[in-house]
Amino acid sequence: MRENTDENSWEFKKRDVKILRELSKNPQISSRELSNKLNEKYDIEISHVTISKSIRQMRASGVFREAIMPNENYFNFALFEFKFDPRNFDEEWEAAMEYIMDDPHTLMYFISNGEYQWKTIMMFQSREAESKWIHDFYKHHGTVVQNVRNSVVHNLLKFQTDPEIFELMNEG
Repeated sequence: MRENTDENSWEFKKRDVKILRELSKNPQISSRELSNKLNEKYDIEISHVTISKSIRQMRASGVFREAIMPNENYFNFALFEFKFDPRNFDEEWEAAMEYIMDDPHTLMYFISNGEYQWKTIMMFQSREAESKWIHDFYKHHGTVVQNVRNSVVHNLLKFQTDPEIFELMNEG
């Protein structure tokens, strides 16, 4: 199983929020450039060494995750919803879950509330590859799967984290 922590133990300083804002705008910004930007834009004087240390500590503490997100022009995205058959759940759920979680097509995998649904956002190079994946999944785990619903994600209109979201961390 993957590590899952519900604890939000990081004590945010004003500078941390601004660092996250600027990193979300430009993940490749150097700590020196970030130091200058914080000083000019937010009147926060901080050395590039302290910025680097703060970013490393936030990363290590799980404040943010880093992922390489391919441009949507290279892959078709799909939302899959899984419902598992309770008759075979005890014996087979974990293998099915790991199959999905460890699959290279899986971008995000989560459980939603309401009717116990497992959902994943996946990426495929073609609709044929997506169809083959569903076929193979049923072939390997069909006894535990009661239903797989897939939705094609098309006309992706937004694919980014807005820097302003980090300002909410200063509230409450």
